[in-house]
This record gives sequence, C-alpha cells and structure tokens, in this order.
Amino acid sequence: MNWLRRLTSDGSSTIVAAAIGITMIAAAILIWGLHLPQTGHRVLLAGILLTGAVILPRPIRLLLQGNFSVDVLAVLSISVATILGQYWVAAIVILMLSGGEALESYATRRASSVLSALAKRMPQTAHLVHPDGSMTDIHIDQIAVGQQLRLFPNEICPVDGTVIAGTGSMDESYLTGEPFQIEKTSGSTVLSGAINGSAALTIQATRIAADSRYARIVEVLHASEQQRPRIRRLGDRIGVWYTPLALGIALISGVASHSMERFLAVLVIATPCPLLLAIPVTVIGAISVAASRGILIKDPSILEKFESCRILVVDKTGTLTYGKPYLRDIVNYAPWSQAKLLSLTASLERYSKHPLAEAILDAAKEKALPLAVVSNVSELPGKGLTGHVEGHLLRVTGRGKLSSEMRQLLPPVTRGLECIVLCDDALAGVFHFEDRPRSDSRSFLRHMGRRHSIERIVMLSGDRPQEVEAFAGSMGIIEVQGGMSPEQKVEEVRKLTAVAPTLYLGDGINDAPAMIAATAGVALGLNSDITAEAAGAVILQSSLTSVDELIHIGRRMRRIALQSAVGGMALSLLGMIAAALGYLSPLEGAIAQEVIDLLAILNSLRMILPTGTLSDFHSSEAAASSHP
Repeated sequence: MNWLRRLTSDGSSTIVAAAIGITMIAAAILIWGLHLPQTGHRVLLAGILLTGAVILPRPIRLLLQGNFSVDVLAVLSISVATILGQYWVAAIVILMLSGGEALESYATRRASSVLSALAKRMPQTAHLVHPDGSMTDIHIDQIAVGQQLRLFPNEICPVDGTVIAGTGSMDESYLTGEPFQIEKTSGSTVLSGAINGSAALTIQATRIAADSRYARIVEVLHASEQQRPRIRRLGDRIGVWYTPLALGIALISGVASHSMERFLAVLVIATPCPLLLAIPVTVIGAISVAASRGILIKDPSILEKFESCRILVVDKTGTLTYGKPYLRDIVNYAPWSQAKLLSLTASLERYSKHPLAEAILDAAKEKALPLAVVSNVSELPGKGLTGHVEGHLLRVTGRGKLSSEMRQLLPPVTRGLECIVLCDDALAGVFHFEDRPRSDSRSFLRHMGRRHSIERIVMLSGDRPQEVEAFAGSMGIIEVQGGMSPEQKVEEVRKLTAVAPTLYLGDGINDAPAMIAATAGVALGLNSDITAEAAGAVILQSSLTSVDELIHIGRRMRRIALQSAVGGMALSLLGMIAAALGYLSPLEGAIAQEVIDLLAILNSLRMILPTGTLSDFHSSEAAASSHP
C-alpha cells in the first residue's frame, strides 16, 4: 500500500485529477471508438474506485464527526452514482472535486515559491582546509565547529563563521534585505547563505550547518508550511447553510418521486463545484496580481482577513519612518577632530551590518574622507564593534555599555539614535542620528480609518518612550507604548486581538513574534528572513501605498470569489429545483453543473485582468494632509 500513502501525501489531488481524466478519456475511446461498452465501463469503474479511495476518506471522516462541509454533497454524489451504475456522473464529480483541491494546493505552493527557492540555494559541500594546507570536499553536515573552510569567489557560504584569512566582500542581501556588499576582513563575521565576492576567503566555522542562519530559514519555512491554514474558509462558511438545504431538497424529491435517480440528479447539480473551483482560481489570481506589484503573499488566507481588522498596530522605525538613519551631528573629544574621527569610524563600520553603519559611511563619502586599513574586526552581540585602525583600538558601542564614570562625561540624551566611539578605551566622540518620517505616514493612517474601517491605531516600539511619544503625537496617534521588548509586544498584541481583529504592520526582526500573534501581519520590506516568515504578506518595495493596494487586492478577491461562488450556487439551486421536478437526469445535471462551473471560473479569472492601480491612497492625498 506504499503507492496509496504516496498518493495521500502532498500533491495527491493533482494526481487524482490527472488519473480520473485519463480514465475518462480511455473509457470514451473504448465505448464509442472501439465499441467495447462493457470494457469501457469496467475501466471507468476501476478508475472511480481507485481515485475515490484516495480523496473520499477525509470528507467521510468529517461527515462522521458531524462536520457538514461542502464536500459532503460530492461524497454522496459519487457514492450514489457508483451504486446506481451512473459511472460517468461519478467520474465527473471526482474530477471537479480533485481539480478544486489541486488548484488550492497550487495556490499555496505559489504563495511560498520565492521563499522556497531561497531555501533550495544552500550548498551541499564545503572545502575543508587541513593543517598541512591541503583541501578536501566534505558534506556540510560533516562540518564541525572550529574547522577551517576555504570559500572560493562567487560561492555560497555553507556555515556561519569568522574570516581568518583574506579580504573581500560578500552579498548578504538574501539574509538581510540590504542590496549592497558587506566588506570582509580578518575577524569579520560571515553568514551561511551569503554569496562571496571576487576574492577567496578562509573562514573558521562557528556553528554547524544545522544551527547556521540558512538552516534556521529552512526550519522556519517548513514550520510555516505545516501550520498554514487552508484557503477554503470562505467556502466552508457558505457551505454551512448550503449543504443542509441541498440535502433536504434531494431527500424530499427522492421520497416524493420514489426514485433514487431523481435523488441523484439533485445531488449532482447541487455539488458545489463553483466553491471547489472558483475560490481557488480567484486566490491564485490574487497572488499573481500581488506579485506583479511587488507583494509576496505567504498565507493566502490573509487576503480575506483584512476586511475584519478594526485595530491597526504599527511599529515606528522602518514602518512610519524610512528606516534609514542619517548622521545629524558629531560631538568630538580632544585630540580628535570631527573629520578624523569620522574617517576612522567609517573605516571600521565598513565591516558592520548595524543599521547605523551605512549612515556613517554615507557621511564619510559625502565629505570625501579617506578610509584606512582595518584589522582584527569583532562584532559580538551586546558588546559593540571593535577593530584596529591606524594603530588605535577603536570601539563603537552604546551608552549603556560604558562605566558610570565615563557616562558622566557624555552630553545629555537627545532625540534620535546615538553611538559612542572609544579610541584606546578613551572617550573619542558621540554620533547622533535621526530617522526621517515617511512623507505619507500621517495621511496613510488617516486613510486607514476613513476607507478601511480601522477604529483604533496603536504604536508599539522598542525605541525610547519619550522619542516614541513625540513621534506618535506628530502622527496623530493617541495610543502609544515605547521601550517595548519583542515579548512585551506579543503580550500587548494578544490583548488587543482579544478585543477586536488586529492588523500588524512592521519591518524588523523584533516584530516577527507580534505578527504571529496578530490576526493579520504584513512585513514592510524584506529586511529580515524571520519577519518575512512570520508575516502573511511581504511588501518588497517598502511602500505604504503598496499596503493600501494589498488591502484592495484582498477586497477585490473576496468580492469576485463571492460573486463566483454565490452566483454559481444560485444557478445550482435553480438546477436542483428542475432536477427535483424531473426535468434533469443525473447525467444532464452533471453537464449542467459543468456549464455553471465554467461560468464561475470565467468570472474568477477577472481577478487577473488589468485594472490599473488598485489603491485609492494617492500622493495628492498625502500632500494635502501632510500637515496636521
């Protein structure tokens, strides 16, 4: 029975649809082409029994559990048609049932195809460097912590590690979302999955492959696929009342006419194929439309959740701001000038992935300052960035990492972000940064209330409370909490979600847990693989207009899906009445249902037709309301 277990795994519906389709073609050739009706009907019966053994157990279990979903009508139609010898009717219903499930499976696979492709990039072998300098290729699972590996130009790094020889650069955009090269030298940290540049590097593994960054991406992706909710929620809600109604009409007509064929005719045309086909087709169309606009739909069910959301929860940095701090000013201490201090610090920051590093490099580039050679770079979590520059030990850290005596020498805390620079363990300077708010943030928040029924807007941020409160005031946000840890964000989002459905909009890795706790989570920009995994949708180009467009895509999908499903079922209801009165035979009912299916699918395909912009949030609106 191994073949049966394989069929019942992922992709079984596609196999069943193909199998029953081929069986129907073969039976038609035997019956009408070769004039072998008995053989043809035996082939058709065999196909029905084999494919039915695969797709019917789950609906039967649901029926025994008292769950009268829309699949119940299909199960009864197939069973009764087979018992009565109406094999063509049973085959057509199986084709429609398995076809709908195949389309649903395709929609789910399409939604995660980009992240799945990311997971498949991981190399399987690594170049192990032996103490005598020789090299051998080993499988990445054999790599041990502390072993030395050679990384050739343009190769993908197999494990997390530290550079011990060589100088070059690596593209970490797949991991961090940043489209620029990160400089690497002795002491620099490298991440698995990053693409090496044009220079060979020797690294020392700091983690085994299973614990490295890329492996964690694969693990999170696998977990999200296992927990992904099914797409057919909308169909199940409609089926709650439709299934009992159809069964009632079929029973009444069968009992009144004393005819099982009339009972079957009503069941066949009542089989909700518009639900089984039209909704998945609409969802696939919505995913494609979103992708064409730079929006990755990871969880298709999010598209039907937007309409119910009444509380908008937003992060500050990178969501309502651009997330790209700029260097506002430098407080320097003797004997360092601002220019020299900036030059030395920028030289070291070339090897950092910290968000402030780019701002320092941009400031040095703007002033055309030279960059010095750096060695012994180290960037450990919570300890800051250190390295030797022009014979000096330079350390870039935070105010909280200094001794109480040194903190007394610092200027008062101001708005924005800051970093402290120490040279040979002496205070050298304080760099102040600021992050500009998006020009359309305030108008976007107003738009969400006016056009998308958002009743409350809550800001949760890990930044300093005073700064967050001042920023929230400029945005017109009343409910605000700053200085929050990821755990505190999760707890607050859970409380809010218990009151009303929530939409969480964020961009950083610390937003990922809160996104999972919210009713719907949207990541603004692909800044973190973990955040992208937690979100139901990812806005690749980090635009608030795209968020509005995503909500409209969900609204349009829901509208078209309801038109196709409800309209198709209304036609099916008329067909049920005709069948109950004896005007349709089971085969004629099956053919009529196919016509209804075709109309429902054609209407669903409107989802992918060109419509121009789907957003009603425009730049003119942003400009008009940019001031309170």
